[in-house]
Amino acid sequence: MSDSEIKYLADKVFVHRWPHDTPMWGDSIKKQIDDCINKKLEKKQITVRGKIVQIENFEFNSLKKIGISVPFFKDECVMIFEAQFGEFFAHAHITTKSGNFLDVFNRLISWRQREVTNN
Repeated sequence: MSDSEIKYLADKVFVHRWPHDTPMWGDSIKKQIDDCINKKLEKKQITVRGKIVQIENFEFNSLKKIGISVPFFKDECVMIFEAQFGEFFAHAHITTKSGNFLDVFNRLISWRQREVTNN
C-alpha cells in the first residue's frame, strides 16, 4: 500500500443525498446505494487515491468538508465528507473499527493535507 493510495475495509458506511437543495435521487440510485453500501452487512472496500474516494464500486469526487476523527472512548476512525458521484451529490460517513484504525486515521490525515487542503 503506497502513500498515493489508501485501501481499507470499513465496518459501517452510510451515504445519503446532501445538500437538500441538490437534485433528488431516483429510486434506482437509492436502491443501488442501499444494496451495495448502506444496508450491506459485510465490510465495505474503501480506496482513497488522489481526489477520489471509492466506496465499493461507487467513485466519489469533488470532495468537500472532509472530517477525519477518532471519537472519544471508541476504537475507531471516522471519515465524513461531501462529494459528487456521477450527477448526484452526497454526504458519506465511513467508520472502520479494525485493529489498524489509528494507521488508517494517520494515513487519511496525511492524504487530506497533501491532496485536498493544499490544492
